[in-house]
Amino acid sequence: MPSEKPRLKPLLPSEWDDEILDALGAFPRGLKFVLERWEDGGKDARGMHLLGSFAPYPALAKAFLTFNNHVAANSTLSAREREILILRLAWLRKAEYEYYQHVVLGLRAGLSEEEMEQIRVGPDAPGWSPEDADLVRVSDELFTNAEISDGTWSRLAGRYSQQQLMDMVFLVGCYEVVAMASKSFRTTSEPYTGSLPPDIRARMFEEDNQAP
Repeated sequence: MPSEKPRLKPLLPSEWDDEILDALGAFPRGLKFVLERWEDGGKDARGMHLLGSFAPYPALAKAFLTFNNHVAANSTLSAREREILILRLAWLRKAEYEYYQHVVLGLRAGLSEEEMEQIRVGPDAPGWSPEDADLVRVSDELFTNAEISDGTWSRLAGRYSQQQLMDMVFLVGCYEVVAMASKSFRTTSEPYTGSLPPDIRARMFEEDNQAP
């Protein structure tokens, strides 16, 4: 399992100057969420450490968060569809910080605890509808080959618009970057936000959970 000591110390909201606030404001919903919780004592300020790790480099933060804001807030995909794709990618990448953040968001988007387990197992888990299984398969195929296979694409194209298909690819790509950043920076969970249950965390790092 990775070290729990961060490599990059995130700047806390009390250290965010006007330039940093402008940059982080490229993802307005995320910035508002963090600042409101910081002002309320810092509890449940999920995302604060990730934004804080971007803060020392405002130009990069603004460029990336503009993209992140589109795929997270302005996508043509539903919140539930987005969370299936992100959760599967984060699980495959063993990106604990990202995965836990999106467990919370996935449950809020309507995913059940049973579906969370199906996401961990993969597209062939019992219980998936064919449509949901293909969403999980998108993350597997992009993770493995950086390409959606012909069969999966053909089935998706019968249900989704061209823009939705594009959003799937760019969503997974965006959260690949978040996974790489949070893992490389060793981003840690914020205070009072909870954590993965020990058995799930052990599975993430000890199982061969790679896509076939």
